[in-house]
Amino acid sequence: MDRRSLIKNAGIAGVLAAGIAPAVHAQAAVRWRLASSFPRSLDTIFGSAEMFAKTVKALSGGKFEVTVHPAGELMPAFGVVDALQGDNIEMAQSASYYFTGKDPIFAFSCAVPFGLTARQNTAWKEYGNGRKLLDAFFAQYNFKTASAGNTGTQMGGWYRKEIKTVADLKGLKMRMGGGVFGESMAKLGVISQNMPAGDVYQALEKGTLDAAEFVGPYDDQKLGFNKVAPYYYYPGWWEGGADLEFFINVKAFNKLSDENKAIVDAATKVAATDMTAKYDAYNPIALKKLVADKTQLKAFPKAVMDAGYTSAMEVFAEHEAKSADFKKIHQDMRAFQRDQILWNRFSEYPFNQYMNGVKI
Repeated sequence: MDRRSLIKNAGIAGVLAAGIAPAVHAQAAVRWRLASSFPRSLDTIFGSAEMFAKTVKALSGGKFEVTVHPAGELMPAFGVVDALQGDNIEMAQSASYYFTGKDPIFAFSCAVPFGLTARQNTAWKEYGNGRKLLDAFFAQYNFKTASAGNTGTQMGGWYRKEIKTVADLKGLKMRMGGGVFGESMAKLGVISQNMPAGDVYQALEKGTLDAAEFVGPYDDQKLGFNKVAPYYYYPGWWEGGADLEFFINVKAFNKLSDENKAIVDAATKVAATDMTAKYDAYNPIALKKLVADKTQLKAFPKAVMDAGYTSAMEVFAEHEAKSADFKKIHQDMRAFQRDQILWNRFSEYPFNQYMNGVKI
């Protein structure tokens, strides 16, 4: 196998072990800019972009550098897709469902109501049809995708009042990801507000928002939502496993050498694994602290979950009737999900169910 093929197919360990650094060093220096939709204070999500840049620099011996910019530094948080489409940046890091105003298909690349868990999402994208179908769609926006990390199943958000029945949702002004989820909640009477994470605390404090969902205990605690909305609900049925992503400008990527393309691919995988591991490690610690600080942790009533499921399926059917591409991607995802649920019935579900009932 020649050096180029080796780098293209090797992971980070293989690249380093093979001693290929001198060949990479001989290449011309490459400088990219990465714009994130998230603030620097979110060390989990924004930290994924920093890990990516750090890994790229290390693997290239400093010949390939990526500068990472938080939301608002180069452009507004939700301006990254337009910037990629206009060839103004080489990369972005965002949540694709922020851009469902352009097309509801964007949501599938991050999370949809009653969708895939983190592991199911990775399997669908990497070994099912997910990545292939979605990148074919994103080609019209001049980017391809790679996971930046998955949050895992999210919490159901912070509320200024209790949610006891479906009727309690009517008229609720709530910060949420938008898209299919926003449309589903609208059928239940919720007024969707899509805003950057950094603006949510003040809106809750002033009462211009009644509720907000973001990610989970670790990030939510850092943002201080528990100080302005005492009720914390679970589960986030709209985000069974939200995949944050790197959006990579196709033209910029195609200009790279094969070695640097392999470095980008390897660095995204390092960053994605790191982010998900952080969430799994930090969320339980943060949740215990939030409860100790008098956060009122509550499960959504089954009637609310059932109403959410019904409304979400209605929204999916409406979009399928309008868009053949939406239907193709949705149906492919659901077929993959059915097999995953079947396997889970005999694997993690009974194991976790048993472990929840024993003392360890």
